Amino acid sequence: MKNSFSPILLVALSLAFLFSPALAQTPAPVELRILAINDFHGNLRPPPGGIRIADAADKTKKIVVNAGGSERMATLVNQLRDGHNNTIFVAAGDLIGASPFLSAMFHDEPTIESMSMMGLALSAVGNHEFDEGKDELLRMQNGGCHPVDTCQGPHSFTGAKFRYLAASTIDKVSGKTVFPPYEIRTFDGIPVAFIGLTLKATPEIISPQSAAGLEFRDEVETVNALVPELKARGVEAIVVLIHQGGTPTGDYNECPAIAGPIVDIVKKFDKAVDVVISGHTHQAYVCEIDGRLVTSGDKYGTLVTAVDLKLDPVTRDVISAKAENTIVRVPDLARDPEQTALLEAYDRVAAPLANRPAGSVTETLSRVPNNAGESPLGDIIADAQLAATATPEKGGAVMAFTNPGGVRTDIARKDSGAVTFADLFASQPFRNQLVTLTLSGKQIKDMLEQQWLDPKRPRILQVSKGFSYAWDNSKGDGERVIAERMSLNGQPIDPAASYRVTVNNYLAVGGDGFTALLGGTKPQTGSYDSDALHAYFTANSPISPTSGGRIVRIN
Repeated sequence: MKNSFSPILLVALSLAFLFSPALAQTPAPVELRILAINDFHGNLRPPPGGIRIADAADKTKKIVVNAGGSERMATLVNQLRDGHNNTIFVAAGDLIGASPFLSAMFHDEPTIESMSMMGLALSAVGNHEFDEGKDELLRMQNGGCHPVDTCQGPHSFTGAKFRYLAASTIDKVSGKTVFPPYEIRTFDGIPVAFIGLTLKATPEIISPQSAAGLEFRDEVETVNALVPELKARGVEAIVVLIHQGGTPTGDYNECPAIAGPIVDIVKKFDKAVDVVISGHTHQAYVCEIDGRLVTSGDKYGTLVTAVDLKLDPVTRDVISAKAENTIVRVPDLARDPEQTALLEAYDRVAAPLANRPAGSVTETLSRVPNNAGESPLGDIIADAQLAATATPEKGGAVMAFTNPGGVRTDIARKDSGAVTFADLFASQPFRNQLVTLTLSGKQIKDMLEQQWLDPKRPRILQVSKGFSYAWDNSKGDGERVIAERMSLNGQPIDPAASYRVTVNNYLAVGGDGFTALLGGTKPQTGSYDSDALHAYFTANSPISPTSGGRIVRIN
């Protein structure tokens, strides 16, 4: 019997064959570009140091590239968005705090507005976001006038248009996170979760007053506890924005080796975490750690990181991830008009104070410490604080100490050597008040021993003229400072004698772990540190680097 098929049956069989599961066309991956920054620190204009990168002509050498500033960054962000249907702009914390004058004078309102204009969508909370406490950070999010300085800007401050995320930061009273722990964004039907968190060690590097009432939980435990919740919501693609990082080798798009907290953190993250965008250490790297992409974009707005993901439409998970850091090159990028207008509006208000002459320098005053931990600029700042509090009516101080983390940038010598108030403010941007306390010689030694609470990252206090000491690197905790080498104006420090000592209010309340200062008596609050530095420059210019030798390292 001859087989025969009708034309309709033939068409049906052909269609069934073409669209059988085995031959069905696999859906194309969904592409997502994530643009990221970290540690901007209010650098609305290009930072003086630019960025140091390997010299293309000789990889063993470094060159400095003029980079950064919100005007050029906005232009680059728009260029990196162009041609990509799915994009999101995020940050890994420390957008504000320790900022130059233009941002700091207005309590970082200009930076919040700048980032909002740029289209920033989400940001982890860094430790510096808490410099002025939880309530001030909530004001950054929600808007309103500063509770003390009121409204100073050229227009009302309405708060961030982006969302802060803080999965590991808990309000002890409510038991809830201060900000949402994560946000889920959908791209072509695929949900992607962004978890934001700051470093667990935040209470150790902000003032106890700023940390009061807050708990900073473990980064790994926090993220891993959120994974089941996200999966229950149908999320498979997870990106972590973390204000913690590492120290790499190699150039700004390399990572032949990386050390630091981020390594162990990433290794302990649940395997569901696909990408980690990091910060805090002010480094630039593109790494693979434990099979995950890990990035960081230097500091002060010199880089923008572009992370390109491919998402599987079926599994909704990340199937590939790559990244590249792009330099915000000042000569090559046009100014964004909207950013320029914002900066000019704040400049008009700030200029009379910012441009006030403050004196001059004979050469750049560097904040970079020597092998003993002493820096030229640290010496000058400590001297200024001593001068501001030395008279009996101002406190009667005989020595002053300042924390190295409060010295933020060099005071660079320009063509004429002249410096302005804004130049000085940039080196001391926290606007801490000076406090003069009575301490015994023993308490001073105890304070100095606390410089090594973290032996891997000692915080060597900068000291004023007349005071000197030596420390032995071979000794252990509590024994590094050589008691008989502590002296004031050539006379040995007597453990039982009393001395009037000036520090800033951050240190006075035990900041950076210097709890020995909590035992100080007869506190007298003085001027702001930036004002003391300005007065010192006005009275003593031209200023030259000191000869050093106040701190001596043995072994």
